[in-house]
Amino acid sequence: MGLTLYPAIDLKGGACVRLRQGEMDAATIYAEDPAAQARAWAEAGFSWLHVVDLDGAVAGESRNGTAVRAILRSVTIPVQLGGGIRTMAAIEAWLEAGVARVILGSAAAKDPPLVRAACRRFPGRIVLGIDARNGMVATEGWAATSTIPALDLARAYGDAGAAAIVFTDIGRDGMLTGLNLAATEAIARAVPIPVIASGGAASVEDVRAVRASDAPIAGIILGRALYDGRITPAEALAAAA
Repeated sequence: MGLTLYPAIDLKGGACVRLRQGEMDAATIYAEDPAAQARAWAEAGFSWLHVVDLDGAVAGESRNGTAVRAILRSVTIPVQLGGGIRTMAAIEAWLEAGVARVILGSAAAKDPPLVRAACRRFPGRIVLGIDARNGMVATEGWAATSTIPALDLARAYGDAGAAAIVFTDIGRDGMLTGLNLAATEAIARAVPIPVIASGGAASVEDVRAVRASDAPIAGIILGRALYDGRITPAEALAAAA
């Protein structure tokens, strides 16, 4: 099995941006037309898209719905969506709108009954977003840091039936310093859920390192390195295959 690569489309104010360590005021705009960017990644050969409504993550409800729907209309590859999705109604609405998988981040830390109910109701379509700052889970678009260790939160959902866990090291996100492979491997070994590495992928060497790992890591989210051209889609996909 090859790794699945997920180009990240982070939405802020309707545009495709990248942040550094989740700081909303440190956004670099990469594309004013997220749907066109989504098409470009699909045409480059990627098999999934990872879309995050950054404004929604902070607000606690969707804020970039128009852009998300435009992305869904523009590509045939599956899209996983996170950011501000914190009710069953919101989960249901996005799945009905054509999102393949919904990512629950703040809800995973703060509303376990919702997450477990969603996993039961929509098997294979709920992803847990576990975002860690210095090993502790962060919520509310990373504005708040809890006292819950990321590994403990992952273990708590080991039997929930989630489709995947996206594990992000916030300190590395957008910094091009390399993935936190050790922390990602620890979670991948601790739970029977596919784990997707996120935060800091800087070069094709990061893809190769995950591919070479003996931990069951299922995928990698690629952001700034792809947008800056430090990794080309072709070399990333070749390294992941």
